[in-house]
Amino acid sequence: MEKTAIYHRPKNNYAYARTTEKIHIRLRSAKNDIEQILLIYGDPYVWDENGWKSNKIPMQIEGSDDLFDYWIAEVEPEFKRLRYGFQLEDGHDSLVYGEKGFVEADPRDTDFYFAFPFLNEIDVFKAPEWVSGTVWYQIFPERFANSDPSINPPGTLDWGSKPPEKDNFFGGDFQGVIDHLDYLADLGISGIYFTPIFKAHSNHKYDTIDYLEIDPQFGDKETFRKLVMECHKRDIKVMLDAVFNHSGYFFKPFQDVLKHQEKSRFRDWFRIREFPIVEEPTPSYDAFAFVSSMPKLNTEKQEVREYLLNVGRYWVEEFDIDGWRLDVANEVDHAFWRDFRREVKEVKSDVYILGEIWHDAMPWLQGDQFDAVMNYPFTNAALNFFAKGDIGAEEFKAQITKWMVSYPKNANDVAFNLLGSHDTPRILTICENDIRRVKLLFLFQLTFTGSPCIYYGDEIGLTGAQDPGCRKCMEWNDKEQDIALRSFVSCLIELRRTHAALQGDSHFKFIPVDNATDIVFYERSIEDEKIFVVVNNSKHINEVVFPEGQYEDLWDSDAIVDGGHVKVEAYGFRIYREK
Repeated sequence: MEKTAIYHRPKNNYAYARTTEKIHIRLRSAKNDIEQILLIYGDPYVWDENGWKSNKIPMQIEGSDDLFDYWIAEVEPEFKRLRYGFQLEDGHDSLVYGEKGFVEADPRDTDFYFAFPFLNEIDVFKAPEWVSGTVWYQIFPERFANSDPSINPPGTLDWGSKPPEKDNFFGGDFQGVIDHLDYLADLGISGIYFTPIFKAHSNHKYDTIDYLEIDPQFGDKETFRKLVMECHKRDIKVMLDAVFNHSGYFFKPFQDVLKHQEKSRFRDWFRIREFPIVEEPTPSYDAFAFVSSMPKLNTEKQEVREYLLNVGRYWVEEFDIDGWRLDVANEVDHAFWRDFRREVKEVKSDVYILGEIWHDAMPWLQGDQFDAVMNYPFTNAALNFFAKGDIGAEEFKAQITKWMVSYPKNANDVAFNLLGSHDTPRILTICENDIRRVKLLFLFQLTFTGSPCIYYGDEIGLTGAQDPGCRKCMEWNDKEQDIALRSFVSCLIELRRTHAALQGDSHFKFIPVDNATDIVFYERSIEDEKIFVVVNNSKHINEVVFPEGQYEDLWDSDAIVDGGHVKVEAYGFRIYREK
């Protein structure tokens, strides 16, 4: 038994409150090393004449990566308290693992075991219930639709022309979004994520000038209010993007600092190392990625905190938005995000708070800061497998599993799963224009756990390399759209909407296959519904074995089919529901 690989800690993703009644316990072991694990558990204060009174239940393998197996069990302690350990069997040895290490027999003293002291309701990770059933659509407002030419910025180019530079304008606006809301509703979209809409100098608006004003190229506040209302009429949620890590160069407090230097009353709003201020080649103040036009805000200063917290409240109170996506969230102090959560949730308890974090985000996903983060591990694994073919099925499953076990299921249920964005080449371009691969990307995204997001135009086959290519104008001429792809995506969204087992908060697990081929086989289940999905990411016809039983074909025909050997076409798939 490889004891050095066995790992557990009684917190975070390894021991957490799933609900107000249930606790999830995870354990890691070396891959293929342990045959069986029993969870030993009981109330720390319940004893009999033989000592501490405990129970045992088998743990299940949740998944495996390249090095480890991950085991999980769910318990419902009667009195919300728990002491627990693990009985490990490898076919030769039997050991009990607890907080004090390894022993050969069950200790009757609770001090040996791990502790979950009390399941307090306030400590349960609670994200908004609506998120797991939401399908998002990311809109880069400057490039979605131009319906009000009267507010076009100077030098606006003809809609749909090729942008010669990154900083060109095409005049996309709020009215353009309003005019196409029925298109989004027909597609099946239930949430819109807008990149920044606040007053800014650039076309991308991540260089904020005024956090409390709409950029005039998009419209005014009344138009935005109408936009939110029209979205809500169609049961579409609205999430805004905010940059609280840094401001733009023309943000008034920073301009005041540039003008008055150390005498500015705003000098402490920023992290300035020396005066007089130097902007280039390396700024004498902290900035996002050394970009001198994006000075870092000092969120530890009370005046700055109050200003930004007011911003967070304002757009929820005044316009009834449903979510905040927070840019460069990992570089802002945790205390600020705890205050931010309290402030906005007091205004609207089910606001969705989404952080942009590219690395291990567990410190932000403990229920006191964010509801979710941008799921870039999902993005990278999906693109590397389905789009590029850089990894095989086993590595793909390992990467997805590694992400899944990194967080509590409560957080995974509402993870923001994206395939493309304004910062990456278009997925069809990454797939080298192979529409079959694009379809498999959408298939996995829309049948996976979490909350999927479609980047505008990906559903109609827009192409483009890095910026400005990936930010080209939305194509509204049906003859230039891939209508078949749009229909495919719409059908997947409808399938997800009508089957609870395919939505974000249901159970997900990979089913082992003999993988000399690039087959991925997985199960989605919730209470009385179980759905199996098999994906063949290969240019060859392949075969999988379904468990014995009868199934309803949810995609091709609604026909009833038997289990056993099932052939899957090259770059094809099957979606079966157990009868």
